[in-house]
Amino acid sequence: MLYFDQLCLRRGKRLLFGDVIFTIHQGDKIGITGANGSGKSSLFALILGQLEEDRGSFRIAARTRIAHVAQETPAEQTAAIEYVMRGDAELHNIEQELLMAEQQENGTEIAHLHHRMDEIDGYAARARAARLMHGLGFGIDEDEKPVDSFSGGWRMRLNLAQALMCRSDLLLLDEPTNHLDLDAVIWLEGWLKRYQGALLLISHDRDFLDRCVNAIANLEQERITLYSGNYTAFEKIRAEKLAQQQSAHEKQQREIAHMTSFIDRFRAKATKARQAQSRIKALERMQLIAPAHVDSPFHFGFEHPGHIPNPLLSLHKVDGGYKDKSGDKIVLKQLGLGMLPGDCIGLLGANGAGKSTLIKLLAGELAPLSGTCESAKGLRIGYFAQHQLEQLHGELSPLQHLQMLDSNLSENKPSAQPAGERVLRNYLGGFAFKNDMATNPVAPLSGGEKARLVLALLVYQQPNLLLLDEPTNHLDLEMRLALTMALQEFEGAMVLVSHDRHLLRTVCDSLLLVAGGNVEPFSGDLDDYSKWLADQRKEGVPVAEGARPEKRNRKEQRRQEAEGRKQLQSLRNRVKKLEAELGKLHSRKDELTSTLTDPEIYNDANKERLKALGLEHAQLEKTLGETEEAWMLASEELGAG
Repeated sequence: MLYFDQLCLRRGKRLLFGDVIFTIHQGDKIGITGANGSGKSSLFALILGQLEEDRGSFRIAARTRIAHVAQETPAEQTAAIEYVMRGDAELHNIEQELLMAEQQENGTEIAHLHHRMDEIDGYAARARAARLMHGLGFGIDEDEKPVDSFSGGWRMRLNLAQALMCRSDLLLLDEPTNHLDLDAVIWLEGWLKRYQGALLLISHDRDFLDRCVNAIANLEQERITLYSGNYTAFEKIRAEKLAQQQSAHEKQQREIAHMTSFIDRFRAKATKARQAQSRIKALERMQLIAPAHVDSPFHFGFEHPGHIPNPLLSLHKVDGGYKDKSGDKIVLKQLGLGMLPGDCIGLLGANGAGKSTLIKLLAGELAPLSGTCESAKGLRIGYFAQHQLEQLHGELSPLQHLQMLDSNLSENKPSAQPAGERVLRNYLGGFAFKNDMATNPVAPLSGGEKARLVLALLVYQQPNLLLLDEPTNHLDLEMRLALTMALQEFEGAMVLVSHDRHLLRTVCDSLLLVAGGNVEPFSGDLDDYSKWLADQRKEGVPVAEGARPEKRNRKEQRRQEAEGRKQLQSLRNRVKKLEAELGKLHSRKDELTSTLTDPEIYNDANKERLKALGLEHAQLEKTLGETEEAWMLASEELGAG
């Protein structure tokens, strides 16, 4: 279907990738991965005919129908469902021809066109478009709403639905989950599994890639390497490959150092000149093995937030929602919730069910319609939401944004410079804002770079309660990994809304389901949630208003959850205590090793001391082994919990 033969592609003077040789067949489902700027979107542009190859050849099989998601949606009055149906170009053409034939009263042509319509199942097209829209989160009453009545994110969903409407042979999807909630992501995942054509998918969502693709095309070091299997399989293979590469590189560097030393010492000596020249030629011929640069460009973490009040925040019989012309619009009813230190809560629920409403109530951005919200003294909230990207000051730099948060490091205080600026620059470097990026205006930054800056500002403020509403939108895999690791170490409380299941699974200890105006514990895991969603759809229940899963006695449930939190905290404390003990034991071991390597200790005068040190060393090794084993068991138990 797609044929790449010795293909090279450049953007300006920069080589994106070269000598690409592979074929994509019908039914292949390939995830496209690589760092930002490696050429993923340029590869799509090449396939769509928007770029031409610089060398080699690229061709597409004749009559291949390609579907892709448009990046812009015209502001028009067309009904949303009609806009989606345009994705089926053949159906749209038949409808236009049929309209013309009816105006000309051409009975033969009308009959022929109706026959073609029947062949492509065109009479069911409207129902198919409606299913696509509803799967992507549109309400039943939104099918006929004009396109220009939807916000930008919802228009992107319409574009996605339009691409899925196309009866294509090849589907190109570039970050399709960015504007979706978890329910829509799970639905799209199921749709792509059933898709019969070839799929090329650019995504930074590892769970989504794992479930949708059977191969990975990784763009790295100006090459495209194809790996069979899903993203998890690719990670394992690549890690092994890089480890071998690094080992070979280190060995080669030792050989180079040895040969260079020989050349430097003997090239001037007549008796050794020929050997030196031979080694020079060998060095020139040697193909240098590139060092395996696997370190992430992101290095940051949350500092200990200091005193953490208990509870941090409490909601009592709160009705949450909005006021409009008709009065109060209640989204959440009689909500009761307390945030305790160590709580790591993931919110589940359909778009419109009230997840963002709950987050805004907790953040204080939305006042309760009734009931009370009590904040503890010393509460410091770190709130991330997509609208905050738009609130950045375009004319200011990342450095100036940070200086606005800390009056002690303000650029208006010369006494704080240059030490204060160095501190902030080092901090920003951990979020990959280095050199000019730290001091240039933020207006030209991409969505992912702006999201990184908002996260940097949030982490800098050392909150003790994190409220994160879709923090991974536009973030690449490396940044998502760094964020996941930072959140795992966070010692305050956290509420997270995300369509990234890997993030939810690895940082959240409990799940709350927002549905039907209620917020209640969800006792299963994310796989159980997927099954629950499927059951709701089978029963025709709108997910935002869905029936609640079976629940245990509320009092017993609260007791078990409190007990679980206590056990979890006890495990955390045990792991920290064992880590501290290991640190002391390793320090003592280093001291003993240093002493035992001193020749003086083996003098006759030190026989008794040597004997005592030997016994201590043996006992220390035993204690160290037992402590390490206990630490590993406790860490595994904590991870399983």
